[in-house]
Amino acid sequence: MNAIDNNKNQAEEINLGLLLDALSGEKDAPLVFHYDGQPVKPGYHITEVKAGQFSALDCGANPEAWTEIFIQLWDIDEGERTHMPAGKFHAIIRKVMEHVQLDGSVKLTFEVSDGVRPMQLYCAAMPILRGGAVHVDLSPRPASCKPRDRWLAEESRKAVACCGPSAAGSGCCA
Repeated sequence: MNAIDNNKNQAEEINLGLLLDALSGEKDAPLVFHYDGQPVKPGYHITEVKAGQFSALDCGANPEAWTEIFIQLWDIDEGERTHMPAGKFHAIIRKVMEHVQLDGSVKLTFEVSDGVRPMQLYCAAMPILRGGAVHVDLSPRPASCKPRDRWLAEESRKAVACCGPSAAGSGCCA
């Protein structure tokens, strides 16, 4: 099967709980998201936070179900604003949690638009403190074939089991 392996991308994504934990110690530091090789503008807004429960049938006719949290960023310049402090982002999410059930362990997706271009979907990497600001890299969320992804993950597990240290004398790695 000639396939792109999206499992590596999924392994590098973080969920909302990890993001909030990382931000909790840096409340006053500016929070700067980066996407498409550029930082968000200092006036960016969180325009919506939503949780969705999805049921689907994948391309292999397998039923799928998952929950996902979406954070929508409006990437605009607005007056003399500076990048939002990490503590403000944290407070916004906590306020949303008073009204919407958010499970911090589920898939996290950022929807980003500058108000002109269509919204695009991104996943977040672990925040990094650099130059007095918290930086979060957002990478495009690619389309994926779930049956293929499961097959690739299984092939990877087989290779590790076959060629791992405990299997060195088994002859399967020859």
